[in-house]
Amino acid sequence: MTQAPPPCRSALLFIDSFKLGGAERITLQWAEWLSEAGWNVTLLTSKPADHDFYPVPTGLRRLREPGLLASLDRALFWPLKLLRLRKLLRREQPDLLIGMTTLPSIKLALAAIGLSSRLVISERNYPPARPLAWRWRLLRRLAYPRADLHLVQTQGIAQWLHQRGLARRTAVLPNAIVWPIPQLAPQLTPEAFVPSGQKMILAVGTKLHQKGFDRLVAAFAGLQADFPDWSLVILGIEDAPSRGVNQAAQLRQLMGSESSRLILPGNVGNVGDWYEASDLFVLSSRFEGYPNVLLEAMASGLPCLAVDCPTGPSDLIDSGVNGWLVSEQVASTDMAPPLRRALEDVATRVAFASKAQAVRQRNAPESLRPVFLDLMGSP
Repeated sequence: MTQAPPPCRSALLFIDSFKLGGAERITLQWAEWLSEAGWNVTLLTSKPADHDFYPVPTGLRRLREPGLLASLDRALFWPLKLLRLRKLLRREQPDLLIGMTTLPSIKLALAAIGLSSRLVISERNYPPARPLAWRWRLLRRLAYPRADLHLVQTQGIAQWLHQRGLARRTAVLPNAIVWPIPQLAPQLTPEAFVPSGQKMILAVGTKLHQKGFDRLVAAFAGLQADFPDWSLVILGIEDAPSRGVNQAAQLRQLMGSESSRLILPGNVGNVGDWYEASDLFVLSSRFEGYPNVLLEAMASGLPCLAVDCPTGPSDLIDSGVNGWLVSEQVASTDMAPPLRRALEDVATRVAFASKAQAVRQRNAPESLRPVFLDLMGSP
């Protein structure tokens, strides 16, 4: 008598949305890895599909987090929302739950209390750099120790969780680089924005303060007279209010009278073309988790200058070997001197560019995928 094959196991991954960002891309990558390995995968998001930047791969099921009526006070009725999430989990009965980023992870851990699902939490930034309101800090204290595994990007994040008693078990898995970088919409060509003959400093991100674009723009504004053949391009900053603030207008104001040398194309789906057209990549962040944009820039053969913020840049750059690391103390005072050195030193830029591409092998999906699947357990 032929033995029936074991039933396929199921996984549910929970994140706020699939807007433009590193955590969102990694969520979709992990979901694909699980699906390819034979798992039934469900993606759960707080926001609807019209908030998406990244397309959801074919074959992955998508659900929306149960919400509340708009007329109800969100803080007062939050327990009701949690109960609705728990009802969804009891109905779906996934074998594996993965919470991506802080708030979805807290909600998932609390909603899953008493259920048999294995729980994995993945912080995607260095937690102290983004302080939570007191209520969320308390809930994190209750929720995080319940996880069977905290899957993080750097040893620094793992140490922080252990030191505060928030994790029983951690594993470090750096982000994988998909090469070549996928082409998405919208497709905007560098030639349409950057004048012919201009060299490009490139930065990428959507959050002005976290990414430190204010200090990068201030540094370039002070140097632009000495480097008339360079322009600064920042991808991801839209020329429209975001939470009541127009970040593009703030950056142009910092740039001063020569604001035409600051180029803000907005969101682009063909970021690989921009890496290829650029001459220097700068990561000016105040904090990170494991910066995908730095990983992509290095894989693209760009010389990179990065602030040694917590955490991530020092995991990718060996300063003086495959890029420049700038201390947070220097960056918070004046980024102009290290930026000047990078712009002036052509020979070092060429040397760093050739060595940076080694991340293609070190962070290759074929190397990291088996590690991830082993940590999740075989279906």
